[in-house]
Amino acid sequence: MEFLQTVSKKRSYLSAILGCRCPRCREGKLFKNPLSVRVKKNMEMHEKCPVCGQPTEIEVGFYYGTGYVSYALSVALTVASFVAWYVIIGMSTSDNRFFYWLIFNAFFLLALQPWLMRLSRSIWLSWFVKYDPQWMYHKPEDVSERMNPDQANNW
Repeated sequence: MEFLQTVSKKRSYLSAILGCRCPRCREGKLFKNPLSVRVKKNMEMHEKCPVCGQPTEIEVGFYYGTGYVSYALSVALTVASFVAWYVIIGMSTSDNRFFYWLIFNAFFLLALQPWLMRLSRSIWLSWFVKYDPQWMYHKPEDVSERMNPDQANNW
């Protein structure tokens, strides 16, 4: 009975993405380790979702597209930090406030980079794997024919 109650609680799409959860079941964690500054440990993903068994790498080179997502997120954060800086501090041509904002923005994006890399993978995967509220009764799609073990993690 308790299992059915926990399954019936549904995470929203946004909550699943921000929490880096499996897009199919919205329960399993995509990454093996918690968020850290060590990039190699930070990006280690489970081969399959620990809850529903959904493969996280659909084909060789699947995550190359995350560069576009990460770029879009970085541009959005840059625009947001510029607007916030303009409203709170202001911009002027007579002093160096613009250059201070550039330095602030550079450090801001560098500090958020590990999280942005994870978030972009979570978003990218969610565009290709749809949510299945009845995931317990359906098997995940078989992607073994699209995988080449010799080329896995060859980036």
